[in-house]
Amino acid sequence: MKKNTSKITFHAIVLLSVASFFIQSCRKDRVPIPSEIEDVIDTVITKPEDSIGKPEATSPKGFYLLNEGNMNSNKSSLDYIDFLTGKYHRNIYNAINPEITKGLGDVGNDIGIYGSKLYAVINNSNKVEVLDAKTGKRLSQIDILNCRYIIFDGGKAYVSAYLGTIGDPKAPNGIVAEIDTTTLSITRKVEVGRQPEEMAIVGNKLYVANSGGYSPPDYESTVSVIDLSSLKESYRIEVAPNLHRLKADKYGDLYVTSRGDYYDIPSRIFVIDTKTDNIKKRFDIAASQLIIQDDLAYIYSTEFSYVTGENIISYNMIDVNTETVLKRSFITDGTEKKIKIPYGIAVNPVTKDVYVTDARDYVSPGTVYCFNPEGVFKWSATTGDIPAHFAFVY
Repeated sequence: MKKNTSKITFHAIVLLSVASFFIQSCRKDRVPIPSEIEDVIDTVITKPEDSIGKPEATSPKGFYLLNEGNMNSNKSSLDYIDFLTGKYHRNIYNAINPEITKGLGDVGNDIGIYGSKLYAVINNSNKVEVLDAKTGKRLSQIDILNCRYIIFDGGKAYVSAYLGTIGDPKAPNGIVAEIDTTTLSITRKVEVGRQPEEMAIVGNKLYVANSGGYSPPDYESTVSVIDLSSLKESYRIEVAPNLHRLKADKYGDLYVTSRGDYYDIPSRIFVIDTKTDNIKKRFDIAASQLIIQDDLAYIYSTEFSYVTGENIISYNMIDVNTETVLKRSFITDGTEKKIKIPYGIAVNPVTKDVYVTDARDYVSPGTVYCFNPEGVFKWSATTGDIPAHFAFVY
């Protein structure tokens, strides 16, 4: 069969960009960290047997991994794994965009793909970087002060933002900014609580977890409910102090995490019924991150206490259909003992493989681990500093 030579693979683009990087690096005093490629998967399997015959678009081709980088170090970076080749590409942003001499920026806080574009929220650089999702080439930048998380719906992107300077206890209420994903311009804004974090959309309502994290012990404890048509705050739901994660299941419920006060009030998970916007259940387990895939919620916690000065690390799963905590973890072979600081998690929607990142000491390269659906280790790769946020590519 004759090959279509007009198509350039992601792997080829990275290799060409690396060559361009080395040529241009001779002309600049300050150069970004070069890209690296590692073979991590010996036998590449992109789809389980029960997915044979289904549309190819349902199977991810790989994922981007956004590394936060320590604050004020300007070391946020972007990695990519290609499931078709089994190759892990480190620090592709600098290689593909060598003209951006300062790199991706400071503190990568969230990432998402919508349509043909990839959006990287760079918190301490006060911007959302917009890239071509296929090539990683920079398209634009959207300036938003102290931006945090991003979510998409109806041709729009919604970005939560703390506003104010980092750590300012007198910082104003935060906002959610609406972005037109065609023009990449901010169209509307709505004020929410102090230091808003993750968001979820159910029907015509946008839910926002408010933390108040800049002013302990005076934390926020509410979820803002926004009407998407008017982009106005309708009311707030009282939940618990220092809220963070917010995920919707397919049954119309929201799972929201509270980080507590790090002293006497522990971290907990609360379930909100979006039909009534009332709390219907509380799980007395800690949660640093929570994701939902099908009927399962995958949870890990690095619960810190100022009383003991230590982290308590735990892994849990919840059946969101029956609303019960399962007796098993998503890591079953003992590999969790190698993970010093779990910091990010994702689940392949087709293979159900689970990806967990390790931030290690927060100042050196981390690790991403892959586990099969039974919780058995499959492969790992070295990442950038503080690996945290995933976006699957289809």
